[in-house]
Amino acid sequence: MPPQAIYSLDNLDFDKPVFTLEDIRKVNPQRFEMEQLTAILSVDREGNGLIGYKDITPNEFWVRGHMPDFPLMPGVVLCECAAQLAGFYARKYELLAGDFLGFGGMEEVRFRSPVFVGDRLLIMVKMTKLRPGRRAEFAFQGFVEEKMVFSGVMIGVPIHRDKPQTGDE
Repeated sequence: MPPQAIYSLDNLDFDKPVFTLEDIRKVNPQRFEMEQLTAILSVDREGNGLIGYKDITPNEFWVRGHMPDFPLMPGVVLCECAAQLAGFYARKYELLAGDFLGFGGMEEVRFRSPVFVGDRLLIMVKMTKLRPGRRAEFAFQGFVEEKMVFSGVMIGVPIHRDKPQTGDE
């Protein structure tokens, strides 16, 4: 039996997102094929979480090859959607240091139902632990319509861009 939803699925207004794709781009560095969010619907600063979504289109980079004639969203891409949502929260509200936010690990990941082209994937994340500037853990869940399709826990860690070497040193 799937766990209870982190946040209620009721009263979500897809016509009035809190953050649009353009707003997300101001915080998240991913571009082109790696952009895995459409918009953010709700932010819970007190509870350290948020709800966003991704509309799955026929133009996704994985459609042609996963699987031919039966495009099934890869589990790793589902996890990337959740990571980008958690990363947005961590970067927007300056929870971790670094130039980028990276995966530090994943636990308890379960894929419960497939996600297909034409689906709207609703994603929820909630921070469960924080070591300020060093590491954040987030519970995550994804839904298509009202059915939970995946869940788990991820660890986000800061990634520092090294100062480029000029050869003079």
